[in-house]
Amino acid sequence: MNKQTPFSVCGESLSAPMHICGFFDSREQQYEVILPYIMEGLDANDKVINILEGNRHGEHCRCLADNGISITEKLSSGQLEVLASENTYIKGGEFAADKMYDMLEKTLLSASRAGYESVRACGDMVWALKNLPGTDELLEYEARLNLLTPKHSCSLICMYDISSFSQSTLTDILLTHPYVIKNGKISKNEHYVEPLEFISNLSNFRSSTLKS
Repeated sequence: MNKQTPFSVCGESLSAPMHICGFFDSREQQYEVILPYIMEGLDANDKVINILEGNRHGEHCRCLADNGISITEKLSSGQLEVLASENTYIKGGEFAADKMYDMLEKTLLSASRAGYESVRACGDMVWALKNLPGTDELLEYEARLNLLTPKHSCSLICMYDISSFSQSTLTDILLTHPYVIKNGKISKNEHYVEPLEFISNLSNFRSSTLKS
């Protein structure tokens, strides 16, 4: 395991590495959680990565700027990256768990080589509602992240809109995250299944129907 580094989310002091699912019922609730997380990371000289739909980038950057973040400076230095789901999760119009896993691993290694002690990343998972090829690999990908995160000083928040995803999908997603954010609070997830066990039994888990 890589060395542990401190970070805060939902007002709780925690230690990376950590893989978290965030369940949110509104954009406002989402930003109440991730804004302090992002701002603290930038102040601590962590590498900060945000992944969301390309059409949200303008709104997202304005929100960060309105809260005192020097967007141009942070983007120019490379400390902050705002990436599009279309160029990461679903590059080429499909999701490939292996490619996304490899891309994230390379990003974490690159951040370490650049001198960052820790990486904070939050990704909006709304892309999974598009039913693009490969989306059925989402659960495997989420489980495999639990094999990756312990090797790096990083905290990853996967953000799910509970009003858009089906309950069965959210139930399955919950199994792949050691920690969960719900109603603005973070807690250890008692439903978490260790990654190798989850992956070996993946065919036995209920197939989730994504609500479009």
